[in-house]
Amino acid sequence: MADAGQLEAEQDIYSKIQETRQRFKDEYIQDSSDKYDSRDVERLFKDDALVECYLTWRLFVVEDALKMIDESFQWRKEYTVNDLTENSIPRWTFETGAVYLHGYDKEGHKLFWFKVKLHVKDPKTILDKKKYVAFWLERYAKREPGTPLTVVFDMSESGISNIVSHIPHLNPAPDMDFVKYIISCFKVYYPKFLSKMIMYEMPWIMNAAWKIVKTWLGPEAISKLKFVSKSDIQTYISPEHLPPQMGGMDQFKYSYPPLPDDDFQSPICENGPIVSEDESEAKEAESECRDSLESSFNTEHGIRLKKVNFMEDVAKQDDVDRADISNRQKGARRPLTTFKGTLLHVSPSEELSFGSRDTERKCLVILHNVTKNHVAFKVRTTAPEKYRVKPSSSSCETGANVDIVVSLHGGYQASPQDRFLVMAAEMEANVSAGSLDLAQFWKEVPKAKIMEHRLRCHILESPKSILSNLSDTSLGTPTTDTQDLHMTLMRVMASNSRLEQKVDMCLWLQKVLLLLASVLLAFSFSTIYLLWTS
Repeated sequence: MADAGQLEAEQDIYSKIQETRQRFKDEYIQDSSDKYDSRDVERLFKDDALVECYLTWRLFVVEDALKMIDESFQWRKEYTVNDLTENSIPRWTFETGAVYLHGYDKEGHKLFWFKVKLHVKDPKTILDKKKYVAFWLERYAKREPGTPLTVVFDMSESGISNIVSHIPHLNPAPDMDFVKYIISCFKVYYPKFLSKMIMYEMPWIMNAAWKIVKTWLGPEAISKLKFVSKSDIQTYISPEHLPPQMGGMDQFKYSYPPLPDDDFQSPICENGPIVSEDESEAKEAESECRDSLESSFNTEHGIRLKKVNFMEDVAKQDDVDRADISNRQKGARRPLTTFKGTLLHVSPSEELSFGSRDTERKCLVILHNVTKNHVAFKVRTTAPEKYRVKPSSSSCETGANVDIVVSLHGGYQASPQDRFLVMAAEMEANVSAGSLDLAQFWKEVPKAKIMEHRLRCHILESPKSILSNLSDTSLGTPTTDTQDLHMTLMRVMASNSRLEQKVDMCLWLQKVLLLLASVLLAFSFSTIYLLWTS
């Protein structure tokens, strides 16, 4: 019964997606094809998740979702979002450090920092600042599709030059416009990307301005506003991701270049930390030399001792390899979803799930080569001391699968902030897949030819944790699960509303039919009566 209901809901969503696409094509594209970037339109007709995102944000009301798509796509073309690069934006916007991505909140959402003290009012530069914000958001959306952000407005140490422009009756236009623009980014242009908006140490002088800001936010966004100070910001962000001035331990200092990003490093392999590619090359050359000497010695002396059965040795080695792979994969969680990349299909598509129990400390990542050549790959992580990855660097044959086992090392526990990066590049037919050739290949391959896919960590809750969360929820503490439940409830309510409309329509038709039947019956009786009397 539950499966049937879920299937019906999915079919309903799919029909809404198709209706949205058809109406967008008929009502918005037909007479104004140059109104949008063709790449955005193409994505709308191919990516179901994108359409569902707009529909969900507008409670599955197609008319409202269409208006939102129209506004969003016009903005994307006006600001040339698809073509924004570091070179297309003035360098000074990056150097100020007023806006950047760094760290995670307690739920594993990336932090988007706005340093208000570094924002100086200047009407001449407002367009560059807006493009700068769009660059960061688009960059994140491509790297972490569907993953919400937590915005932190750091208002500490804000001077009068930063604050006065936010007071409506003094000079509202440029800076209040900028604040409104940032809100629109999450409300319209990147729906469902906002996890929460943390306002840190907001000066009392800005209270009047934020009363205006709240009118721009919908009910959903207002519930995501969190006003905090140094004493309670750790409710949402752990100390390791807070700077010292906020009571944290993160010594990160923004600098440019390079652009700050997750610090992906080589994970731990079966026999300890992976050495760098230069060290690996040197050690392999040394090992080959030593093996060659040992081989020549064994050729002269060992061959007289016994006759070697090469076929038997190969068969035994294959059995050992199969047993090793089977032991490695034993207890690993198999993926259920797949990301379809240009070179590799990666399973799972978004996250690796780890828990506290022994059976929840291993995950399986499956790579499938969809090209006509070998594909080299390597796996990196932001927490190399925690994880063992086997294999962490190798190649995959055409049409073949490679199983990668990711396991927690020692007494470490996974964290929502941990990330994995799968890098892949297609190899030419004349390049061998040996270790030395792979090391050289990664040094020479152009960055533009490398496919990157990121995976985040999901923490499986223990029974005690689930009971604790239920207790907290009953006391009114909002959680991600309750937010998801709220979103599901809104979907159900929207479906219920549509069903009520259909029922009302049926009742109306029933009344009309009864009225027509009564009229017809009365007419029949009158006709019979006239005929009888005559």
